Formats: sequence, structure tokens, C-alpha cells
Amino acid sequence: MSYSSLQQALNDLPESQLLRVTGEVDPNLEMAEIHRRVFEVSGPALLFEKVKGSPFQAVSNVYGTKERTTYLFRNQLEQVQRLIQLKADPSDLFRHPGQYVKTPFTALTGLPLKSRWNKSILQNTTTLDQLPQVISWPADGGAFITLPQVMSLPPNDSHIMHSNIGMYRIQISGNTYLPNREAGMHYQLHRGIGIHHTLYNETEEEFKVSIFVGGPPAHAFAAIMPLPEGLSEVTFAGLLSGRRYRYFWHDGFVISADADFCITGVIKKKEMKPEGPFGDHLGYYSLMHDFPVLEIKNVYHRKNPIWQFTVVGRPPQEDSYFGWLIHQLVTPLAPKEFPGLKEVHAVDAAGVHPLLLAIGMERYMPFRQRVPEEILTIANHLLGKGQTSLTKYLFIASDDDNPSLSTHDIASFFQHMLSRIDFKRDLHFQTRTTIDTLDYSGDGWNTGSKLVIAARGPEVRQLAKELPQDIALPASCKHINLIMPGVVAVSFDAYINAENTKIELDELIRHLSSGKNDAWPLWILTEDSQWMSAHLNNFIWATFTRSQPARDIYGVHATFEHKHWTCEAPLIIDARIKPHHAPVLTKDPVVSKKVDQLFAKGGMLHGKVKGL
Repeated sequence: MSYSSLQQALNDLPESQLLRVTGEVDPNLEMAEIHRRVFEVSGPALLFEKVKGSPFQAVSNVYGTKERTTYLFRNQLEQVQRLIQLKADPSDLFRHPGQYVKTPFTALTGLPLKSRWNKSILQNTTTLDQLPQVISWPADGGAFITLPQVMSLPPNDSHIMHSNIGMYRIQISGNTYLPNREAGMHYQLHRGIGIHHTLYNETEEEFKVSIFVGGPPAHAFAAIMPLPEGLSEVTFAGLLSGRRYRYFWHDGFVISADADFCITGVIKKKEMKPEGPFGDHLGYYSLMHDFPVLEIKNVYHRKNPIWQFTVVGRPPQEDSYFGWLIHQLVTPLAPKEFPGLKEVHAVDAAGVHPLLLAIGMERYMPFRQRVPEEILTIANHLLGKGQTSLTKYLFIASDDDNPSLSTHDIASFFQHMLSRIDFKRDLHFQTRTTIDTLDYSGDGWNTGSKLVIAARGPEVRQLAKELPQDIALPASCKHINLIMPGVVAVSFDAYINAENTKIELDELIRHLSSGKNDAWPLWILTEDSQWMSAHLNNFIWATFTRSQPARDIYGVHATFEHKHWTCEAPLIIDARIKPHHAPVLTKDPVVSKKVDQLFAKGGMLHGKVKGL
């Protein structure tokens, strides 16, 4: 069905998929802790009916399972996929005309509709401090809106199809923000609102934005969807919801007629204030930095609104299923956007941007020895366009080595790569370049390095399935564990500084140089090798979020050949926590004990969620 509101979507969920939390719950850490526990067991959406300090209900974990996400978009997902397939390959219409019978009717829902009568959201107003003050992690700088739909338009432009809707976190309390009068606007690289901000800086026109919360599920998804050039978020929201996007203008602001809440305000073009810290989706805090300030004009809401939020942290979390749905939709576009690309996987367990796995085609020189050629071109294309340009580590394989290889079988993909990598040829660094704003492994804010590993050809080594025996290691190596065939985790002394690390790594490399370690081509330094080897996700998360390629990678017999860094196996990645890294997210023990009691016998949530 086509949902006209968030409430309608929640009412449509099967009874087992929505848990009504009837007792009062504190939005300061407690709601987030409940959310995390329910998400971890693939539990239901959570409707908090009594939020301490707020007159409004709140809902989270709406997209907390693949099955529930699919259910909410079930009626339109296939038709939207067909539209995207048609955009990727228009000739498919002639090959399979029967599949596109409903396509014209689906396309009509992409036309936004100016609402003349439904303006009921304007009948109720509130203030920022009355909204659920959700704080997810102990060191968060205040309460944040975590599922906002932020709409902006270019200067002197009122055409709704030219709008940008993005999901940028909004800080509504704390720090030096004037209560109820100011909010912090956090937006990062490659965001449409940043382009608008630049344009407004060149004019005298006020930079007006509208922030929507709630509404049909497709509206939130449209705000996070990486859309191709020329496709508006309001169009996509209509297509995915099966219902035209309804809006109207009021006091110079665009208002979503279907939203639960709408905050209007003006971004101060020349003023910044400290925003954060915030427990973010990499599993660390993003620290306090200066970001634009929103001067609040009004906070509107519909009758009996529902405040929608999510909780982010070390992946996977609820937002992981946004990523999963995005993959379902954009896969047909990949070959057109990136010629020669067969498959790509931004690895959620690593926080998306730190690690990208890809498979490309090799068509340049079929008569020559199999070496990486076209896949290097594809890699450069990936690192030069849109969100994939924020990738830190890119591993790319060639499909002619194994046509059944999948980037989504992460362990098999790594073993495929490691058995073929030529460390003298296949490591391609980019230094002093732009990286993700939320990644603190670099040399400065937004600054770091990237590494492309492009492997093609026959296997050059057999990966060992057991730990090396009788290997002599320096005293700094406390323990070793096998993560997977060919990959070893080493419990190493805690990181002190760069000078000390050089001494430690030189000694380790001397020991590794003296033996035959080609069967273990990748060594990871960590504080706890047992923890790292206990689960594949531990290896993925810690290795690729805590290391910076140009600084933290070492190798046996490393040298430069025409400015190209080369080494022999094994390659060593220092994935220890460094002093400049952002703090790891940890829970508040007092709140955890309180939530323990809520799920324990006699608690209001006892027996409500399977597995808890």
C-alpha cells in the first residue's frame, strides 16, 4: 500500500513487528540502550509512548531488519527497480515490454504535488526543548535529530524539483547553542546543501531550510539515497512511496504536508559554532568541530505526531538496512556509472567508507599475460566520483580469475585477493588526499591517504590454514592468532608514538625477513589478537577504521621503484589505537544496569522481545 503518514506505516506492521513501550523511558541514553539491544536480536520496531520530558511519542528501529524494510517498501520496490533498470538500459523496454506495463503509472507518482488544502501541520507549534531529547552515547554534546530530512533550494529558485533533501544530523541542545533559538547543522563532503551554502554566500538572500521528521517511510529513505545527477529527492520519494510528494509554501519555506514535524530556520552564512561530539556510525565519536548554525523560526507538527529517530554506532546498526536497500536499487546503474565494474560492496562492518570491495572486467589486452589493467582504471573512477571517492581502502579483483567470486562473501574475497597479490606491483597509494570527515585515522580533519590493491592473475601463493610454527618474534609480540587462512593477528605492545613504532616495526620486520612467511601474507597489529580473530567483523572494523594506509602499512624488504612503494610478503598493517584517534563508543554502565532490570523478570519489557 501507499503510506500517507508514518502512523499509517506503523499501523500496517504485523503485530509482532511493533513493540509499544508503555512505561516512561528517559531519552537520555536509556532509549538508545533499549534500541541497541532490540536491534541486536533482530527485534521489532519500538514505539515509546511516554518519553520523559516530552509530550510526543517516539519510534525507532523501524528499518531494523531486512524483512521489515522490505515489507514497508514491498508494493513499490519492484517497480522502482524497473524504472532504474530502464534508466540504466533503455533498450530493455523493447526486449521485455511486458515487465514495464505499470512503469508509466509509477513514473506519475514521481511528480510532486502542491497541496492546496492539507496544511494541518501548521495548526500546532512547539519548541526544540519539547521534542524528545535523544542522547545515544555518554559523551554526546547534546540531543540530536538523527533521521532528519533537510530541504534546501538554490538562491532565487523556488522550483521544488531543484531542491536538495539530505540527511544531516542536527544538534538541538548543548554546547553554546541558544536554547530553542539555534541548532547545529553538520554536513560533510559531497553534500548538496554545501553547494547551496556556497551559492548563498555570494548573495544577500537568506539561506532558508526546512527540516522534516517522520512522514511516509520513503521520505526518510529519499534523504539518504545517493541519486544520479538530475533525479530529485522529491521525485524519488514519490516513486518509492507510490504517492506523489505533497508540499506547500509558508512564510518563504517549503513545508512537507505529510511530515510529522517541520522545523524552519535560516542558516547563518558567516557564523559557525562548535558541534558535537557525537557517537557516529564508524563506532567512534566524531569530535567537536565548527559547523554552520541554524537560526530557528518555527517548529510545526501534525496532530498526534510521532518523533522518528535512530541510534548509530559501531556497525551494523539500523542504518545498515538503508545501505542494503540502496544496494538493491542502484546495482543496475553501476555498469553505466562505472564502465567495466561488475560488482561493488561498501563494507558496512567497516563503517562503509573505510573499505570498498570491487570486481571489474579486464577487456584491454586479452592476448597478453593477465595483469591488472582495466581494473586500475575502474579503481580510479571509483575514487573520483561521488560517495565512493571517500573510500580509504579499495580492494579490486578481476572477474576473469573467478567468475563466481562475490564481494559479499568477504572472507572468500580476501583469500582470493591475498593468494594473487604481487606486493611489488599491486599496491597503489594516494597520499595527502581527502578522506571521510568522520575518519580520525588521518593526518588531520578530512586529510589522509588511500590504498588501491588491484590483483589479477593466477595464484602466486597457497594461504596457510594454521599458524606459523616455531616462528621467532620480538618481545613486543605477545600472542598471535589466525583470523582466516593467510591472515594473522598479533597482540602487540600499545602504541606510544611514531618514533617508538619505527623501532618496534623494524625489529618485527627483521624477524619476519629471516623466515618463509609467504603463506601468511597479511599481518595485523592489534592490542588484542584473540578478540580480533574471534569474529570476522572485529577484524574488518578494527583494521580498516584504525589504520591510515600511507602511515600504518609496512612490509618486508620495502623500497621504492620509480616512486612506487613495493615490498615482499608479509604486508603489515598497524591497527592499534593511536593517540589522535577519536574515542571508541562505550556504554554507560549505570544505564546498562537500569535497562537490564527493564528486561529482567518483573520489568516492563520482560518477555516482550524474543532473545532478550
